[in-house]
Amino acid sequence: MAPSGLLVTGASFAAFRGLHWGLQLLPTPASAARDRWKWQNICVSLVHSLLTGPGALLGLLLYPQMAADPIHGHPPWALVLVAVSVGYFLADGVDMLLNQTLGQAWDLLCHHLAVVSCLGTAILSDHYVGFSVVSLLLELNSACLHLRKLLLLSHQAPSLAFSVASWATLATLALFRLAPLGWMSLWLLQQHHQVPPALVVLGGTGLATVGAMSISQGVRILINDVLRPRPHSSNPGHRETRVTRTCNGEPATKDGSPLGLKD
Repeated sequence: MAPSGLLVTGASFAAFRGLHWGLQLLPTPASAARDRWKWQNICVSLVHSLLTGPGALLGLLLYPQMAADPIHGHPPWALVLVAVSVGYFLADGVDMLLNQTLGQAWDLLCHHLAVVSCLGTAILSDHYVGFSVVSLLLELNSACLHLRKLLLLSHQAPSLAFSVASWATLATLALFRLAPLGWMSLWLLQQHHQVPPALVVLGGTGLATVGAMSISQGVRILINDVLRPRPHSSNPGHRETRVTRTCNGEPATKDGSPLGLKD
């Protein structure tokens, strides 16, 4: 399965790089003109989240064996979904390297490297695909994070749309980010004897990092958007224009501030 998985990964990489390039040819909303690259980058991230998040949820509903046997139980199309995600993270990493300094992007690049390492293991070995699909449920929350960020960049905070996006972000963070992370952590703890030690360390480190960052992100959004509502301001990004996103766990920021999610 590795050759076909690598082929899909390459096609996905090319498609997302093409989308990055294509968005440069389209006009950016005037309200987001100051953050043109960030707007385009997050639009591409939103496309990825809308593809892989609902795809993972639908796949698990149609084929629950992937959760019952995360190592071996998966249909062929599940590997395609994982490969599409790997291609996106590679393309996003290239986009950051071309548009930011290493000092600005190192934390998110480290996150992408960890994600590609974990999902790439599933592609190359044809194992742990079910586990990887469960991890893609996090993209349902990432879609809300990206939408919320686009509203911030277009100066739509505060507004009804932004309030809905904020509450949707908090709800999906609990349901589709923290819950899957908890399930994966518990499974890894209980089934560690079935997994090579190196993968236990890799998976455990990734889950702990993403979990801590997700909780931090949720608290920050709860404080900024709910407990301390945003004042009407002409300042485009407020303080949050500096924060970017995480991935499957999606961690870090795009301009240097650590431990953020790409929202």
